[in-house]
Amino acid sequence: MESKNISASEALAKLKAGNARYLTATANPGDISPQIRKHTCENGQSPYAVVVTCSDSRVIPEGIFSAGIGEIFTIRVAGNVMDHHQIGSVEYASEHLGSKLALVLGHTNCGAVGAALSGNPGGEVRYITDEIKKAIGLEKDPYKACCLNVQRSVSLIKESLKELVENGSLEVRGAVYHIDSGEVTFLD
Repeated sequence: MESKNISASEALAKLKAGNARYLTATANPGDISPQIRKHTCENGQSPYAVVVTCSDSRVIPEGIFSAGIGEIFTIRVAGNVMDHHQIGSVEYASEHLGSKLALVLGHTNCGAVGAALSGNPGGEVRYITDEIKKAIGLEKDPYKACCLNVQRSVSLIKESLKELVENGSLEVRGAVYHIDSGEVTFLD
């Protein structure tokens, strides 16, 4: 399938500009109209970026980047950790939908990172915190741990989708969303 999408650098610029608009917005300016719903239903989607982020209810990629329907392919999982499901979803968006940029978006005050820093939670949550612990090692600072967790997810995507990255079909970047200010800090 031929991509209708923009380049990775254009997608990154679009995310940055969208976040700049978001910092003073009181509503999402992204297109959610009946016309865009009809258009994407009839013509499919061509998201300009993939955003892998946390399930936290305060982290809404379409709002953070002032995007509407069909613009961002969002993958959400607590702690923005990576497994075959998330990596497969990034691969799908790149190969079948033409997205050329994948952004791993961590955030401040992340409960999953906090749980990994504070101990060994039980139940199924440990699968998430175990992945985060692999990323953060002995780090105790929550912000630095968040950044390390993002960087690990970026590395896992790059490693798993090495061919797409090497042939220029996919660029993978990392960022942190500051839940207090709304600003996104790009790590790369």
